[in-house]
Amino acid sequence: MDVLNKFRSTVTSTMSQLSTVLPGNPVTREYEATKHIASAGVGLLWKIYSGYKKSTQQPASIFVLEKRLLDKWSKTEREHIIEVVKKGVAQLARLKHPQVLTVQHTLEESRESLAFATEPVFCSLANVLGKMENTPQPVSKNLQDYNLFDIDIKYGLMQLGQGLAFLHNDAKLLHHNLCPENVVINEQGAWKIFGFDFCSQSINPVDPNPTWPSWEYKVDVHPWAQPTLDYLAPESGCDHIQIKANDMYSLGVLIFAIYNKGNAPLQSNHEWSIYKRNLQEMKHNTPKLSIVDAGLRDPVKLLLSFRPEDRPDEHEFLKIEFFNDVGVKTLNYLDSLFQWDNLQKSQFYKGLPQIMEKLPHRICLNRILPCLVKDCVNPVMIPFVLPNIFYVCENCTKDEFVNHILPCLKPIMKVHEPVQVPFIFLQKMELLLKLAPLEDLKSDILPMLYKTLELDSKPVQETCLSVIPSLATLVEGPSMKNALLPRIKRLCLSTSDLSVRVKCLVCIGKLIEYLDRWLVLDDIIPFLPQIPSKDPAVIMGILGVYRIILSHKKMYITKETMALSILPFLIPMCIENTLTLNQFNVLISIVKEMITSVETDHRAKLQQLNEQHRSISNSLTLENGITTKPNGLTNEFQFESYVEKSPIQISGSNEITNNLSSNKDKSKTNKSQDVPFRTFQQDVTLTPSVEKLNKNNPVPKDLTSSLIDSNINQISWSNQMKPTTSSLSQSKSLGFENKSMSLQGRLSGFENNLVNPQTKPMSLHNSANNWNDLWIKQEETQPQVKQLSLSDINDLLS
Repeated sequence: MDVLNKFRSTVTSTMSQLSTVLPGNPVTREYEATKHIASAGVGLLWKIYSGYKKSTQQPASIFVLEKRLLDKWSKTEREHIIEVVKKGVAQLARLKHPQVLTVQHTLEESRESLAFATEPVFCSLANVLGKMENTPQPVSKNLQDYNLFDIDIKYGLMQLGQGLAFLHNDAKLLHHNLCPENVVINEQGAWKIFGFDFCSQSINPVDPNPTWPSWEYKVDVHPWAQPTLDYLAPESGCDHIQIKANDMYSLGVLIFAIYNKGNAPLQSNHEWSIYKRNLQEMKHNTPKLSIVDAGLRDPVKLLLSFRPEDRPDEHEFLKIEFFNDVGVKTLNYLDSLFQWDNLQKSQFYKGLPQIMEKLPHRICLNRILPCLVKDCVNPVMIPFVLPNIFYVCENCTKDEFVNHILPCLKPIMKVHEPVQVPFIFLQKMELLLKLAPLEDLKSDILPMLYKTLELDSKPVQETCLSVIPSLATLVEGPSMKNALLPRIKRLCLSTSDLSVRVKCLVCIGKLIEYLDRWLVLDDIIPFLPQIPSKDPAVIMGILGVYRIILSHKKMYITKETMALSILPFLIPMCIENTLTLNQFNVLISIVKEMITSVETDHRAKLQQLNEQHRSISNSLTLENGITTKPNGLTNEFQFESYVEKSPIQISGSNEITNNLSSNKDKSKTNKSQDVPFRTFQQDVTLTPSVEKLNKNNPVPKDLTSSLIDSNINQISWSNQMKPTTSSLSQSKSLGFENKSMSLQGRLSGFENNLVNPQTKPMSLHNSANNWNDLWIKQEETQPQVKQLSLSDINDLLS
């Protein structure tokens, strides 16, 4: 927010300045000026503002000449200066050459100012050499820190020589005022010729040997309305001769000024008399050139010759050994890059990093990088250009990367063919994470990664999978669930390459700590059993994912998930013959760990449930006074239910009374056997839960016992009646005798079961004493029953 407020205040203050400078100037309709950065032109009258074109947002520079700066001179002088300046801008707009400043919008005049727009400009050569008139105060840090390197001077002078060759041979034009104020350095560091205020057009442009009209310096005219005397050739000032050698002399003085802090060898201070005296001195004594670079001393000495014929022309100047430098050749090659085919370009780009190692970072950033970006419009050349762009990035600050390189890289990030393009981005991802802002990482780099996962290239896929974990903190929850994980899972299932599948599992394992627990349970754990391969490397990758999930603090995996989802998948793998012994040990240890976890958790749960049931049983005992089991049944009720459901049902015999009475006599001796039965009864639930018994409810009657007692009484009564022979025979005829024998056998077997504990059912094995108590209790509660007739008994026995 502070940066935004600072930027807003800067723009506001700049616009307030421009509101007084450009009121009503037509340039402001199409261009927006943002910041005053430098000055240029004769007397440094032109203020240079950075800005942009409103319709296209294209960067530009706006040159502004405030008429109020000329108020201290007479009206005639003001008009003369304005007339000369307007002529220079008009001539500049007609010239189109790489070494001539490019005009984007022609000169516009208003009541207060003159203005026109050009390509983006950094400053003038005079500003770099320390001339700061009409520059912003305080001077910007970028301008203060700008130092000319050897490569700057070499290539800059070479560009000026090429520009003069164009003017002299193609445009048939003499500049006539080449000086540091009229050399502009653009944002890429290229030197451009400016200030055609005093240029001279050839009389016979068609002639191979053109001639130019004579010119005379006028003492009564303001110095700013005439060429600068310090850079004016002797033959032009004294003899009024206009030839190409005039500009070559000016170039020699400019070279000397570059090494002399912007000062000419002989300074006249705009005084004609001083200028003439200096020329006489130069005629006999050549200026000392010890401060000039050794490679330029001889050429400069020739350029400063008093005789024009001794000076080299522009072509000879360009051929001097000083320009035979690998850096100069590289920059020159980049400027003419569009003339070469793809094969030549690719060979050049392969060797470019070794050249950039020898060049200053500013040259690589401002001079080489723009040329590289221009060639990225051809997708075939991007794999050769991109490594050089990243080489420049390695020495960039974060601000330089954001302002100069990132805008160039964003369009390239969307290029996925050829596959070498995303592969280079993946290799340099660490550098991008270091320099790119967070917003750009999310908006541009993450989508590039998602798209790269879908490319059918093993090296690209493997590199992308290894890079993704380093960006996991930037991936938001919805993107992780809907964009990233589905692509990794799809790649893992569809690929036929083992190493890619293992890389997918490794990537998932590294992403676990960034995932939500429910995302792991819903997406990761169900996904692992779907992997078709049973290769040992894949199994180890799966085990690694499981190990991370189980050991992570926030990933609490329940015993249900282990028992139902994980163990059924891992246990069959334990018999894979392809595993080595160490791999098997790892697998079986994880399986045992899960089983132990399931066992521990479930035992603890069962113990807790048993404790809860026991507490419920104790509370019911206190309420009802009956020993109640956890299932809601009393011991007494269970026992009676078991007796009622006994498979032995007997009716009508005297022997059953004897058996029961014998059991009754043995009840005291078998009390010790009743304890195991009660224990068994407590441990085993024989019947489902029923409603709690009420103490006031009547005891259910045992109808079988009632029938047996009734039959026994009836039989005793019939024996006392002494039946007749016919009745007995009738009984025999009805099979009563056989029935009695059969009944007697059954009763004897029943007696044996009651007496012999080895032949008793398990549930009755230890309950002999309870039988007597039960029969006594039932006899006491048995109501009076109507006696049966002999025919009823026979029917019953049959």
